[in-house]
Amino acid sequence: MPAPAFLLPADPLDGRRPDPHFAWEARLLRGLDAEHHLVDHDALLAGDAQAAVGRVPGGRGPFWYRGWMLPADRYADFAAALAERGAHLLTSAPGYASAHELPGWYGVFEGATPTSVWLPVPASVPPGPEELAPAVARLGGRGPAIVKDYVKSRKHEWHEACYIPELADLAAVERVVARFVELQGEFLAGGVVLRRFEEFARAGTAGPAPRGDGPSGPRPSDGNGQDTDGDADGDSPGGQAGKGPAVEARVWWLDGEPVLVGPHPDTPGCPADPDLAVVRPLVRALGCRFVTTDLAHRADGSGWRVVEVGDGQVSDLPRGIDASGLLVALLAA
Repeated sequence: MPAPAFLLPADPLDGRRPDPHFAWEARLLRGLDAEHHLVDHDALLAGDAQAAVGRVPGGRGPFWYRGWMLPADRYADFAAALAERGAHLLTSAPGYASAHELPGWYGVFEGATPTSVWLPVPASVPPGPEELAPAVARLGGRGPAIVKDYVKSRKHEWHEACYIPELADLAAVERVVARFVELQGEFLAGGVVLRRFEEFARAGTAGPAPRGDGPSGPRPSDGNGQDTDGDADGDSPGGQAGKGPAVEARVWWLDGEPVLVGPHPDTPGCPADPDLAVVRPLVRALGCRFVTTDLAHRADGSGWRVVEVGDGQVSDLPRGIDASGLLVALLAA
C-alpha cells in the first residue's frame, strides 16, 4: 500500500493554498516529501461533500485528514465522497465518531474519567426538569458538576453555562443547561453531558512527581474549531479564587502507542509527564488508530484522570517544536 497522503483545509479566501492555521503543517509535509491536498471545510459543513473534495485527485490515498472539527455525520459524508473518487480515509466514519464524541469513548474509559451521563438534544431544545432529574440521580444527586455537549464545553462562560455548584439544586442545573444549549446553538454536538466535577492540580501549585513512558514535547495554541479544548472537567479556564488553571497533558496515540506527549494549550508553560500505565490499555481497547487523550492529575494526588478523548485528525498539533516525528509516524502507518 502506498504511503498515506494528507488532506488539509483550504484557505477560505483562496482555495489553492492551505488555511493559514495549517500552513505550517503543509510546510512540514513538503519537507518530508509527503503528498497533501486541500479540501473545502465550509462546503463540508454545508453538506456539499462532493464539492468539498473537488481538488482531491481520484484514485489516490489512503488519506489522513488534518483539519478543523467536523460533526460525525459530516465526516461520514466526507468519507463517502472520497470513496466515490476511489480514495479512503484511514480513520473510518464509525472510528471518528467513537473517538470524537463522548458517548463513543466513555464506556471504555469509565472509571478513569469523571462519571458522566448524557441526554440527546433534538433541535437544540434544552432538556427540562423531567429529563434532568433522572440524569442527576444517576450522578448521585448531589455535589458539583459541569455541563458540555458530546464534544466541547463552554468553559469560558464557566459560571453561566458550564459549572453547576450543586446538583441537588435542580433549578440551577436547568438554568445552566439551558444557557449552555442556547449559546451552543446550531453548533451543539449531539446532546447535553453532565460530568462530575473533580479537582485537579493547578498551575503554580506543587504537582505530582513526573512519570511517563512516552516521548514528550510541548503542546501549544488553541484553534477555532479544532479539538484543543480539553474541557478541564474539574476546573475553570481561569482558575478559581486565586488559583491557576488545571495542568493538563495531551497525549497523541497511533495504533495504541504514544507518539507525542506535552502540555495542554491552556497551560503551555507547565510541562506534564503523565503516567500512561492505566491509559494505554484503554486506548488500545477503544480500537481507534489515531487519537488524543487529555490527562490531568487529581489535586489529592490520587492519580491521573482522562479529561477528554479526541480524534487525532482534528486535534491541533504542537507548535514551536519539530512535529515531524508525529507526521513521520503517520506516513508509516
